[in-house]
Amino acid sequence: MTVVSMVLTLAVVMLWLGASMPWGVALVVGLGLDGGWLATLAYERRLAAQGDHSTPVTAVGWAFGAVATGVLVAHALGETSPGSWLAVSWLPLAAKALWLVHGLWERTSLTPVALDAIRGIQQEARDEAAVARARLRAQAGTEETRLTAVTEAGARVARVQAATAERLSGAWSTLEAARQGEGTARALTCVTDRVTPTSQPRWELPVWGPYEPVPALDAPTLSDADLDRIVTELHTSQTPPLSYRELSLRFRAAGHSASETRLRAAWRRVTATAS
Repeated sequence: MTVVSMVLTLAVVMLWLGASMPWGVALVVGLGLDGGWLATLAYERRLAAQGDHSTPVTAVGWAFGAVATGVLVAHALGETSPGSWLAVSWLPLAAKALWLVHGLWERTSLTPVALDAIRGIQQEARDEAAVARARLRAQAGTEETRLTAVTEAGARVARVQAATAERLSGAWSTLEAARQGEGTARALTCVTDRVTPTSQPRWELPVWGPYEPVPALDAPTLSDADLDRIVTELHTSQTPPLSYRELSLRFRAAGHSASETRLRAAWRRVTATAS
């Protein structure tokens, strides 16, 4: 009965509106009316299948049935012989009334105790479903807030790390340019003493890079004579002689311990003697 009423409603809308507007628009209007009817019917059947009922859905279904019946009656009144159309205009309301009859039959076939138990079970199920939905929404909101906070914190850390890396890279580039520049070497040479009359001392700027910890912190203190002897051996162990930086690295790697001041003084004594 529902399918027949939908076909009749669509046909009447096409015949009624087809003369005053394009048939595509009339088809959309008819399908919209039938689609609303079918949607409310399907939703009401879904509620009925799970033992539930919704008054607003029922009211919307009756409204669609009344509109469909009104369209059929209006079309019938415009025809020369309205009897045939008036005979089928009751089908939309009749299809809807069958659902009402079915619901009344279900209620009369059960005792009041059973109906009260069913209503209690349905209400309990609705309450549990509402609580579960609220809990899921709250958990989803909390998780979204946590993820947003973690993401923002990670973004801030990444920005700080990027800025720090950029500043360190710039400082490293400046330091390297100063160490390798000829102008810087000439400017620093004027404030240093010549080792020999023909030599040009090289000013070594500190190099930013990995370092090795001193392993022999508890080694016995070397005397000046022992320190000079070790520095002389290291200095003359390679041709050309080692620079102070290379000598210092080999001195530490050999396990010897001495302060930077004493080691540099010993290196100066040895190189002065050698010159």
